[in-house]
Amino acid sequence: MSETDSPALIDAEPTLDGGDLGPTGRPWPALPEPTPPDPNHPKRALIIAMCNQKGGVGKTTTTINLGAALAETGRRVLLVDFDPQGSLSVGLGVNPHTLETSIYDLLLNKKISPEEVITQTSVPGLELMPSNIDLSAAEVQLVSEVAREQTLRRVLTKVRHDYDIILIDCAPSLGLLTVNALTASDKVLMPLECEFFALRGIALLTDTIEKVQDRLNPELEVLGILGTMYDARTLHSREVLERVVQAFGDTVFHTVIRRTIKFPETTVAGEPITTYATTSPGAAAYRTLAREVLARCPGA
Repeated sequence: MSETDSPALIDAEPTLDGGDLGPTGRPWPALPEPTPPDPNHPKRALIIAMCNQKGGVGKTTTTINLGAALAETGRRVLLVDFDPQGSLSVGLGVNPHTLETSIYDLLLNKKISPEEVITQTSVPGLELMPSNIDLSAAEVQLVSEVAREQTLRRVLTKVRHDYDIILIDCAPSLGLLTVNALTASDKVLMPLECEFFALRGIALLTDTIEKVQDRLNPELEVLGILGTMYDARTLHSREVLERVVQAFGDTVFHTVIRRTIKFPETTVAGEPITTYATTSPGAAAYRTLAREVLARCPGA
């Protein structure tokens, strides 16, 4: 057990019917037990972009583990690796260097179908649209395209009725790829490392989101800000989280993702923490986050 996982440093399990104060200093809201979606109801996936221009804030970790936790509730989930580094693919056991087709091919070759690119993961109900370094060339090649910001939306429209939720892992930038992701999405979730310099970047990201809302996707909404890499032992982490709550109020999720050695271990294992360490505090946190996301998105 790592120092961060010791019982003295882990908050008690939240009372998900409301009540107890969580790490954000607010009472936990009532989070009903998720029910599986109605199989007779036509699917139209809720699309959520995981976005923050700062790297290393937990976007990929959150995409994988939130996706797995949502799949546990009976939803069919697609994860879209939209980062040329291919970290999402690696984190699910896919070698990006051996891919015959990737999301790059879907963006630039209309003859490639999504079914040729999408792969199964080890988690039932969780599928992956993988990526590799080829995607970095797409940003340059799309510049001269008509309606270049709409390219990913056109790709996801083809599969939207096959899934309940689609999560997009964005690149750590505010370039054309990220604008594509925001244009294709219904919601944006912003993972925020509980560290001062990460906090400064939220204003820049918020400005980009407002421009996309104004010019490209007026239906885009902020789903919430998620505190990640939180260490309750440090005054700095606690102060940053307090500042975020003061500045953004109920936009901040009540769930907070703590630092733990388990997350790097899951990347090596190529599977989500919900299956790698199913009873760990990290797995419990992402299951709670899944319940918060579903509570904020009725009908998802």
